[in-house]
Amino acid sequence: MTDSATLRQAILDRVAALRAGTTCCPSEIARALAKDWRPLMDDVRAAAAELCDQGEITVTQGGEPVDARTAKGPIRLGLPAA
Repeated sequence: MTDSATLRQAILDRVAALRAGTTCCPSEIARALAKDWRPLMDDVRAAAAELCDQGEITVTQGGEPVDARTAKGPIRLGLPAA
């Protein structure tokens, strides 16, 4: 099991490495943390929601802001607009 602090840091590290204006899929973070990554997806989304609440990242779906806790389907993570 991966703890919340590790998930949060992995998200921040991945998003910080993005080119300006680009986003990543939460599965990229999960895949980087575990060979069997699918069980991590709910935890990655929860950590992303917390980071979004704190203004550290953005969570979007179809280019529009969404709540990672309630969004159905694929979401994207990115840096907040400067």
